[in-house]
Amino acid sequence: MSSPLPCSSDKKSQSDYGHFHSEHSPSLSSQPSLPCVPSLASQSQSYRQQQQLPLTHHQCISTLTGHSSYVFSLSLSGKYLYSGSSTKEIRVWNHDPSNPDLNHHNNIVAIGDGGVKSIVISSNKLFSAHQDNKIRVWQIENDTNRKYKRLATLPTLSDRVTKLLPTNNYVQVRRHRKSTWVHHVDAVSALALSSDGSLLYSASWDRTFKIWRTSDYKCLESVSNAHEDAINAIALSNNGFVYTGSADKKIKVWKKFCGDKKHSLVDTLEKHQSGINALALSSDGSTLYSGACDRSIVVWEKDETGEVESGSHMVVVGALRGHTKAILCLTMVSDLVCSGSADKTIRIWRRGVGRSYSCLAVLEGHKGPVKCLTAKADNSTSSSFTSSYIVYSGSLDCDIKGWQISVPLLT
Repeated sequence: MSSPLPCSSDKKSQSDYGHFHSEHSPSLSSQPSLPCVPSLASQSQSYRQQQQLPLTHHQCISTLTGHSSYVFSLSLSGKYLYSGSSTKEIRVWNHDPSNPDLNHHNNIVAIGDGGVKSIVISSNKLFSAHQDNKIRVWQIENDTNRKYKRLATLPTLSDRVTKLLPTNNYVQVRRHRKSTWVHHVDAVSALALSSDGSLLYSASWDRTFKIWRTSDYKCLESVSNAHEDAINAIALSNNGFVYTGSADKKIKVWKKFCGDKKHSLVDTLEKHQSGINALALSSDGSTLYSGACDRSIVVWEKDETGEVESGSHMVVVGALRGHTKAILCLTMVSDLVCSGSADKTIRIWRRGVGRSYSCLAVLEGHKGPVKCLTAKADNSTSSSFTSSYIVYSGSLDCDIKGWQISVPLLT
């Protein structure tokens, strides 16, 4: 399948990070910011003084070294941090904010095939998405010693065999090639789990997303040609909406309504002028954040005046600006939005009164673009006046950094 880059590449990023670029991978360059979308955050010193905004304290508490290639994916589960690299490797780190030294004790969980694009964890199972078009399932056998065993590779042999003969199980994937609908035929770029952990959603550069049952790994549905170009991100709401962000500059909203056998397209959100690399959704599903190569994080909110069934779902309310290069990753923790960029920084945003946002912190220290983020609350250092969080960032400099963020409570 031939498809243009989500963003145009530049010579500097290609020479500095040569093998990161592939046919569909998000470029490290940036496009012009969105002129028609108002900014929601003012970051000037005078604004902070006028509003008497309290200071946010932040510090880098650890730098985790061990990967010899780009860090593509991160995921937190309890006291453990998992990381996936561009050279097939999955590592586990002991995550303990009260004792940063423990973070340097890491083990290789597994070495699969193809760069590890995404990691999600449900109970005692780890799911990893790979650049070789496969999804792998790992059993966490012992919580103390953290031993791991590969349980399955998706699609499973059973799925492949049962779909082999009937001709209606085949879909066109290239001009002269067909494949069964259970197969991804390009890199699996993102994974997401349903709130109850029973379903796994996978998005791919092959322009499809698929739904798998986590109990027996059966592929239940494939939405073919969901986009006109590679899908880079997927996000799920608790009320059943699926959001997919693509290199075609669009976000599409999907839902499987009661009585339906398949997901239907509910809405198409168009505002970005370049490929979309990342999505993040608020816990109540009312606000969606999208990051792209246009250096902007677009903020979408539910349109309370319309009916979802009629297609009116999300509307643009503004954009968060400050990064000087492409937005590569987003994550949410509590009421904070964390963004990672090709400009090598992480920004921490929080919504204030109404639709105003403030950039609470800019985290600097990586020597390469920030490719992935994960975060969690740090109750051990929170107080009656502040909330504390731990943010982990993975970069193309091959390092993972742990950051402690102390944020004043909103009054």
